[in-house]
Amino acid sequence: MSKYVIVDLEMCNVPKGIKRDTYNWRNELIQIGAVVVDESLNITDEFMALVSPEFGAIDNFIEKLTGISRKAVQGAPKVKEALELFVNWLPSDAVLVAWSENDENQIRKEIEAKNILVEGLDDYLDTWVDCQKTFGEKMNAQKKYKLSEALIIADIDYDEGEHDALVDAKNTAQLFVKMEREPVLVLNPYYSNQKEEETYNPFAALLSNYSVAV
Repeated sequence: MSKYVIVDLEMCNVPKGIKRDTYNWRNELIQIGAVVVDESLNITDEFMALVSPEFGAIDNFIEKLTGISRKAVQGAPKVKEALELFVNWLPSDAVLVAWSENDENQIRKEIEAKNILVEGLDDYLDTWVDCQKTFGEKMNAQKKYKLSEALIIADIDYDEGEHDALVDAKNTAQLFVKMEREPVLVLNPYYSNQKEEETYNPFAALLSNYSVAV
């Protein structure tokens, strides 16, 4: 059985002028967070690296959202070095898991735009598992749930600190492990009760009784 590595990324925005002329994407990596989930579904290791953006800017909104300042990424590795550190840390049999396909797409787009080659990275990217999609299937729903929403629905006591890559990776790992261990996902009882109340339509029941009487 392979080890799973739960990954989360944080990005900053790229100004429109630069996006159009030099770097044709709206976001750029500023943080990589990940945890290893072993064959017994236990978290056994963690990874975190800040990334210095080449084109993007950490504005007040991003700093407030992520807690990452411009000063924090000064001297941090560029994306190529950060991804090399990440790949070197990964177990050889790792399967990558993240909340949604956005992080995979970000890595693929960024390394292509910057003409970066990281030995072995493509092999790991090809294993990518979309945890958001898996949760939607468990819920039998087409909706794309937010991670924070899914954690509450799944009755998980999660770590505070949303939009910190390592914290989000740990929280995603908790949900992933729960889904692996529970073929039928056990949900928050308050959520389950609410859904049952929404399913029961007293007006439809009344109309049905009326039709039978008639």
